[in-house]
Amino acid sequence: MSETPAINRQFQLAARPHGLPKPDDWRYVESPVRALADGEVLVETRYLSLDPAMRGWMNEHRSYIAPVALGAVMRAGGAGRVLASRHAGFAPGQDVTGSLGVQTHAVVAGSGLRVVDGSIAPLPTFLNALGMPGFTAYFGLLDVGQPKAGETVVVSAAAGAVGSLVGQIAKVHGCRVVGIAGGPEKGRYVVDELGFDAAIDYKTGNVRDSLERLCPAGVDVYFDNVGGEVLDTVLAKLALHARVVICGAISQYNSTTGARAPSNYLSLLVNRARMQGFIVFDYAARYGEAEAKLAVWRAAGRLVSREHVVAGFERFPQVLLKLFTGENHGKLVLEV
Repeated sequence: MSETPAINRQFQLAARPHGLPKPDDWRYVESPVRALADGEVLVETRYLSLDPAMRGWMNEHRSYIAPVALGAVMRAGGAGRVLASRHAGFAPGQDVTGSLGVQTHAVVAGSGLRVVDGSIAPLPTFLNALGMPGFTAYFGLLDVGQPKAGETVVVSAAAGAVGSLVGQIAKVHGCRVVGIAGGPEKGRYVVDELGFDAAIDYKTGNVRDSLERLCPAGVDVYFDNVGGEVLDTVLAKLALHARVVICGAISQYNSTTGARAPSNYLSLLVNRARMQGFIVFDYAARYGEAEAKLAVWRAAGRLVSREHVVAGFERFPQVLLKLFTGENHGKLVLEV
């Protein structure tokens, strides 16, 4: 590090949001970057991954990961460049990804970083198809959903980061894929650019009637990213021995009255189906496997991704809200 340390800018969680996060739920702070301890690395953040899961991390209730503490920097994945290192595995100039937090300079343990090759793909892609969304799609679909060639796979939030990749991986494995997305533009995107077989517009179309028409033999695998009414509707259309993969429930994250429980859960009994949640962090030991497969499919043109990059670190509180209004097209990334 230089004799005059860089100034770190960060957004800290100031209050637990009630409903959508508000501007005063955040605190903007500037402070000098501290000295590194052994095993630590200083990363200059270049891109931040904005994900629906961040809303859950702001709540105080028990979850799969500890909530962000009040007064702490907001948790977020990111990509950046090593400025200084006291870890043998990292050197200045390397591109890395990891949990950097919503800040411009992150001092993190080297054990939480991975080196990425910026010559293979732009850095934002390592926050999407070649990063956590890609790993989530890969393990959630293949390990939990266990699709077989010829089966019908339905994906909600199909134009989003994870959903768009789930559908493409299902096509690689010989499945018929129907995506549920909001608006005609997103519907065209998942069919014309991503190669889905069909799309359902939940905003203007009747999801139940569309499923009857597009999935006459039922849904073999449903990959759910939204929860709520859409989940309930698909449950009513399950095929025998269907698998329902619970990845997220973005329609419920900002509810002020509690999450809506599925009323059609008896379809699991009738159809001898199963519904299983999963967390991608449980597969950390296999991330290398997923990255290698995803990179091969991407190089062969069988996997494409779209990063919706918005510039301006100071705009973080406003840009985050795009996740919950549906304004983002593809993976939402904040350019620092």
